[in-house]
Amino acid sequence: MLNRSIFTLAACGTILMLIGCTQAPPAPPDTREADAKAIRDNEASWVQAFAARDAAKAASFWAENASVFFPNMPILNGRAAAQAAVVELLKDPNFYLTFDSTKVEVSKGGDFAYSQGTYTMATTDPKTKMVMTEKGKFVTVYQKQTDGSWKAVADIDNADGPAVPTPPAKK
Repeated sequence: MLNRSIFTLAACGTILMLIGCTQAPPAPPDTREADAKAIRDNEASWVQAFAARDAAKAASFWAENASVFFPNMPILNGRAAAQAAVVELLKDPNFYLTFDSTKVEVSKGGDFAYSQGTYTMATTDPKTKMVMTEKGKFVTVYQKQTDGSWKAVADIDNADGPAVPTPPAKK
């Protein structure tokens, strides 16, 4: 009986020693700076897609399961719904959208990130037919995809105030 107790105690001690001696796996490389740059580059391309009036390209920056929160619209669930809304927006010949991140933060795990910044959007008021400009702020949540790209999974904009008439361009 004593031999059995000694053997059990020795086995437990050996196991504890082995657990204490094992090294933790090396930490994954910190890619947050590169990921933040990739997101900023994506956003620059996203602005270009809107400027080119390419709804499919603009929608490609949202994940398939994204939720998009445009001002004065219901929640758009999924890339297809967001693209349909963009198609409608682009029917307006005066539509214009630009945005710029003032902050991009990437999680330590490198799988999620968010950006925040400001935007300017111009549209034609359907009642008055005047071009209206809206300035506001946004937060976009990104998720790294299996191919290493970043896609927006939640994108919310809100206006700083009501849209204001845009003065006509000087000739």
